[in-house]
Amino acid sequence: MSETRAWQDVTSLVCRWAVAGVFLYACIDKIIDPAAFAQNIDNYRMVPLVLLHPFAWLLPIAELVIAIALIVGWQTRGAALLASLLTVVFIIAIATALIRDLDISCGCFHTDSGSTVGRDLLLRDLVLLAGALVPVWLGPGRWSLDRWRGIEGVRAGTLQNP
Repeated sequence: MSETRAWQDVTSLVCRWAVAGVFLYACIDKIIDPAAFAQNIDNYRMVPLVLLHPFAWLLPIAELVIAIALIVGWQTRGAALLASLLTVVFIIAIATALIRDLDISCGCFHTDSGSTVGRDLLLRDLVLLAGALVPVWLGPGRWSLDRWRGIEGVRAGTLQNP
């Protein structure tokens, strides 16, 4: 294995685990208190009332599944892509809240309090998005279930498995 490939594997693993840690930590309080999380979502004034509670229940479950998949490296590219898409949704929600000058808690990690929506939160989510895109681009790496199962997938710029 080349030194470049080794660094790519390490980079992918670090990014997978970092993004997974954020998603795992973010889902805990939301799963424990979905009603409070529904109120956090409602504060953004973006989700119709009829979808509010299903969204408040499904989002943290999705975060949990994505986190577990990234930790173990199962369906890594798909999980990282879903993490990226969710992060884009979060960025859009934060940006629209900033544009509308809403003074709200983000509801990111704690349902009862937390970070106020601001530019720093937007920057944090942009960094999270960058981290989530790394495994999409580099693949799961050698420390993943995907690799051990022989389904690492097509690498960027190649048409074959490593």
